[in-house]
Amino acid sequence: MRSTRALAVSVTAVAALGLAAPQAAAWDTSSNIVATPSVIARGGQLTVTVDGCPKGGTMTSNAFPQANLSPINNHSETSKGTATVNSSATPGSYDITVRCFGKPPLTKTGAFTVIGGVRGGLGGSSSTGATPTDVAIGGGLVGLALVGGGVFWMRRRSESKI
Repeated sequence: MRSTRALAVSVTAVAALGLAAPQAAAWDTSSNIVATPSVIARGGQLTVTVDGCPKGGTMTSNAFPQANLSPINNHSETSKGTATVNSSATPGSYDITVRCFGKPPLTKTGAFTVIGGVRGGLGGSSSTGATPTDVAIGGGLVGLALVGGGVFWMRRRSESKI
């Protein structure tokens, strides 16, 4: 009877140790890569935060050159860094690979999305300019507005004479 009780206690202890082992191993690797904003235009700045990266490291992606991660002072296990997205990056989803000092690399697939850039200035359009069709439509609308305004003005003048 005592040997079965001792056996049951031993099995329980080994099971508890076995279930706790993956949790203990999880602290040895970096985790939870967060990129903000998750949707960004070409040439924009991206902020990346990594948990489980107490000494800092580096981050890389096909959308930006290698950038540094620095430890956050008040968060002993978290590092943070900023990167500028290449102005030549094609629109689409990009991965981020983080290499924390003393830890294996970690990749987050689809961490952020690059959208096409917008040119500032006249209209904010990213096309090379107005097409002849655009000019014809715009000119037609302006002409129609002038004719409509003239007709309205002439009718107002004739009503006041009555």
